[in-house]
Amino acid sequence: MSLNVIDLIKGQLGPALVSQAASQLGESESGISKAIGGLLPAVVGGLANNANNPGVLDAITSASSNGILSNLLGGSSNNSMISGLLTSIFGDKLSGLVNSIASFAGISNNSSSSLLNMVTGATVGTIGKYAADNNLDASGISGLLNDQKGIVSTLLPAGLSLASLNIGDWAKGYKFDNDNDAIKTPVQEEPKIEVTRSTTPTGTNPDRNDGGGSIWKWLLPLLLLIAAGYFLWKQCEKKETTTTTMGADSTGAHSDTATAVSPSDTATAPAATTTKVDENIDLNGTALKGYKGGMEDRMIAFLKSDGYKNAADDNALKDTWYDFDHVNFKLGSATELEAGSQGQLENLAAILKAYPDAKIKIGGYTDKTGNEASNVKLSTARANFIKEWLGKQNLGGQVLGAEGYGSKFATVDAKASDAERAKDRKMAIRFAK
Repeated sequence: MSLNVIDLIKGQLGPALVSQAASQLGESESGISKAIGGLLPAVVGGLANNANNPGVLDAITSASSNGILSNLLGGSSNNSMISGLLTSIFGDKLSGLVNSIASFAGISNNSSSSLLNMVTGATVGTIGKYAADNNLDASGISGLLNDQKGIVSTLLPAGLSLASLNIGDWAKGYKFDNDNDAIKTPVQEEPKIEVTRSTTPTGTNPDRNDGGGSIWKWLLPLLLLIAAGYFLWKQCEKKETTTTTMGADSTGAHSDTATAVSPSDTATAPAATTTKVDENIDLNGTALKGYKGGMEDRMIAFLKSDGYKNAADDNALKDTWYDFDHVNFKLGSATELEAGSQGQLENLAAILKAYPDAKIKIGGYTDKTGNEASNVKLSTARANFIKEWLGKQNLGGQVLGAEGYGSKFATVDAKASDAERAKDRKMAIRFAK
C-alpha cells in the first residue's frame, strides 16, 4: 500500500493552526478549515503532476532544512521559494485556484492566497522531512510523489472539482471525476458504428429480407437499449461519494464514532458533514474550550449529575466511552501528538482536578489495516502515553488503567478509503471504579 503523504501533512494543519489562521486573517474557523480541505489535495496533486521537475524536487529537498514547518503561518506568506514553486506547478491557473477556493470556502481572496502559501509550505516541509528521515534521494522523492496520483483524487471535498478550481486538465491521469469528485475506472469510448445510406431504390435491394426491413430494424433499438442501460449505470455510480466523518462522542462500549477530523485530519470536511465549533464549556465556573455535546461537555454533565458517585461498581460504567475530539497522534507514532491535541488533554486534566474522586481508564484503537499485533502494540503505547502524561500532572492516581484494543472494535473495511477508516482510529476514556 502506497504511503499517503496527506496523512503526514495533516499533523501540521491541526485545529490550533486553524484557530490561529482564523484570528490572524479575520475569517471564521469553518471557512479556514473548508479552504484547507480544498487546497491540500490540489497542492499535493500539483506536486505529483510535477514529480520529475528538478525545481520541485530541489524545493522539497531544501525545505527540510530551512525551518519552514516551525512558522507556517508567518514564514510561508512571503517566502520566495514557495511563490516560485506555486507558479511552476500551476502557472497561469494560480489566480483561478485562489479565486475558486475563496468562493468555495466563503473567505477573501487575500486569505485564500495566504492559506495556499501556508498549505504549500506544510506540504513541501513535511515531504522534505520524511525524505530526509528516510534517506530518499531525488529519485525516491519523485517516486513518492508519483504514488500520490491515485490518492489525492479521493480527498477533494464534496462540491469541489478540478473544473471548479480552474486549474485546467493537468490531472487527466489522476482519474478525477469533475462532476462529483469520485474515482472512476476510465471508460473506453464505445466504437462508433457508421451507417451508409443506400442509394438503391426501395424494393430493388437484393439483400433486403422478405419483411421489407433490414438488420438495423432490430440492431438500432438494441444499441439504444444498451446505451440507456449504460447511462443509468453511470448515474448510479455518480451517487457514490467519499465522505469524511467528523468525530462525535460515543454513547456505548467501544463505540465506532470517530476521533474528530481536523482540517483535513482534516483536510477535508464535506458539505454534508456538520462542522463543529469550539465554545465555552462550564466546569464549575471555569470555561473550557470544547464542543457542545463533545467529550468535555458530556463528562462534566455526568459528573454534575452524580452519575459517577451513584454508580454501584465498575460494571455500571464500563459501557460508556468518551471519544477525544482533538487528541490525535502523528502517523505511526505513539509519542508525537498532532497540533491542537494538547488543549484537550489539558481540559481532561482540569476535569479530573475538579473531581478528584473520579477515576478513569484509557483506550486506544486503530483501523483494520496493517498487522494486528502491531496495531495492538501501537494503540497500547498511545493509551499509556496519555496515562503517563496525566501522571506528570499529578493525576496518575486517578487513572486505573490504559489498554490498546488495536482493530478489535473497528467497523470499517480495510479496503475502504483512508477518510472512511479514520472513524476507527481514535483515543477514548471511560469512568471506572
